[in-house]
Amino acid sequence: MRHSRAIPSIFILAAVLLAPYGSSTARPVEASRLEAARKDVEQVIAGSGADVAVVLRTLDGKDHMELRHEESFHAASTMKLGVMLELFRQAHAGTIHMDDAIPVANEFHSVVDGNVFHLDPGDDSDEAPYKKVGSTMTARELCEHMITRSSNLATNLMMERLGIANIQRTVNRNGGRGLKIVRVLEDQKAFEEGINNTTTAEALAGLLERIAKGKAVGREASGEMIAILIRQEFREAIPAGLPPGTVVAHKTGEITRIHHDAAIVYAPRPFVLVILVRGIEKKEESAGLMAKITRILYGAVE
Repeated sequence: MRHSRAIPSIFILAAVLLAPYGSSTARPVEASRLEAARKDVEQVIAGSGADVAVVLRTLDGKDHMELRHEESFHAASTMKLGVMLELFRQAHAGTIHMDDAIPVANEFHSVVDGNVFHLDPGDDSDEAPYKKVGSTMTARELCEHMITRSSNLATNLMMERLGIANIQRTVNRNGGRGLKIVRVLEDQKAFEEGINNTTTAEALAGLLERIAKGKAVGREASGEMIAILIRQEFREAIPAGLPPGTVVAHKTGEITRIHHDAAIVYAPRPFVLVILVRGIEKKEESAGLMAKITRILYGAVE
């Protein structure tokens, strides 16, 4: 499996140990400074013509900013955060083991009528799991592909094994009630019927905050999830707006005219940042918009 860069283990350890408490020397941002940043962000968004939701929350609990944070968007691949969370919950409970061998098959059933459909490898961001069809992959391997390469095939296999109702229940219990997971991915009939996984920026921020503070399943499980999120390979949005070398644990999501990024940013003063974008055709433009918003907000809370 290819990774964009290696993350030293010291960063992963720091992620788990630092997040629950924040910096002891961190001070609240002056209201005028954060308000100025908010106005700058609103101006950038207005110039883009897109619908954008933003949540910023420092992990020391002293500062926050929200824009359209409870508005529902198509979740795209950000919903994979919920799937990963349920995998670690079940692993902690002993109902699944991370090294369990799971059969890899490219055959799923529409939530609309139960008819079989197949995923197209050409439409997926990760072809590797398709080469395992007819064989097996471990739950750990599927999770890695689901998050770091955003594999839809790995996600659907995980969802079938874990149970959608179980995933939603765990999401709700971890501060993510605005994330609604109702079907597996690439169910075209469901899409045409308007049956989609949706999310709010507030929901994703809630999930990431619990993970960052070691409260999602437990401290050890949260640390393992952070390590996987750090290894994500798509870094053109929030990470692109940060100083070089900043460690980011995040999950992106992208479909036509939808582009999101939800992150824990391990800056000197760590924070959660979620940006949801709807209405921009070109990925490089939506990524550039998110990077610009990130740059503004980082400057306000550093």
